[in-house]
Amino acid sequence: MTILLFILILLAAGATLYTLVRGVIGMAQGKDLTGQRSQELMRKRVMYQAIAIVFIILFLLLASGKN
Repeated sequence: MTILLFILILLAAGATLYTLVRGVIGMAQGKDLTGQRSQELMRKRVMYQAIAIVFIILFLLLASGKN
């Protein structure tokens, strides 16, 4: 179970990083004049971060329960 959670943590962290990079590149290009796309990417990034944090908490709870 801990291996599965570790993989899920990596996936959530990877999704967070991917969304962050897309947002930074989008802002650097300056194509999004209204900021709507930037806001959408920021919401997704925060959601992926929250999911990663939940998985990390579950991982730590399972790891501490084995001792």
